[in-house]
Amino acid sequence: MDIKLNLQNISKAVNGKLLLNHVSFAVPEGRIVAIIGPSGAGKSTLLSLINRLQDPTGGAIYLDGTNIQTLDVFALRRRVGMVFQQPALFPGTVASNIAFGPHLSGHELTRPVAEFLREVGLAEEFAKRDASRLSGGEQQRVALARALANNPEVLLLDEPTSALDLGAAHQVEDLITQVCKHHGLTAMWVSHDLEQAQRVSDRTVLMVSGRKIEEGNTASFFAQPKTEIAQAFLAGEIGVSKLQGE
Repeated sequence: MDIKLNLQNISKAVNGKLLLNHVSFAVPEGRIVAIIGPSGAGKSTLLSLINRLQDPTGGAIYLDGTNIQTLDVFALRRRVGMVFQQPALFPGTVASNIAFGPHLSGHELTRPVAEFLREVGLAEEFAKRDASRLSGGEQQRVALARALANNPEVLLLDEPTSALDLGAAHQVEDLITQVCKHHGLTAMWVSHDLEQAQRVSDRTVLMVSGRKIEEGNTASFFAQPKTEIAQAFLAGEIGVSKLQGE
């Protein structure tokens, strides 16, 4: 199986505080990897390094075997799209939001806006709507369409459904998994919802206090976690950090 992303000994420190501590794992091509862990584990920080919203203070990240710090940042972000918890759409129409990424890097859309809208379950007439007047679920669909407009190879998903009501969350979750499968996308999906992580992912990585604790096939990880910390986390026990001697 080909490796799409390879994280090697990634560390990140901010103002003397170590947010990530020598994190290493590989992401197979065409697979969805769930990143789980308690608040403050470094999950979102990790995603932000992969499309260079930040850079690590140690280690290296490789995309198809190439260190991402050697790539033009705009070229990298066309290849590695990101969908956040809050859609953060720009002022203007839905169509202008979808076209933003390609236009920013001097490219044209490869398909009509209407096709991207259909792909995320929105009618063609949404193109002319004011993005700020959409529902939360509609905005998240537009954010996904905006990411897809760059024809990415990788999607980074930072709790993309956690700000939505239950019905919209399940719809967006299903949509993302269908899109990933249809396009053969590699994805890293940060989620606080353990049931969601089980539903959407092929592999799971558990992070606690900036460290990778355990990783593996999702079904095996949830059925029989190998480490004491993973067992405690999945059982919902409080005080996981104490198991690390902190």
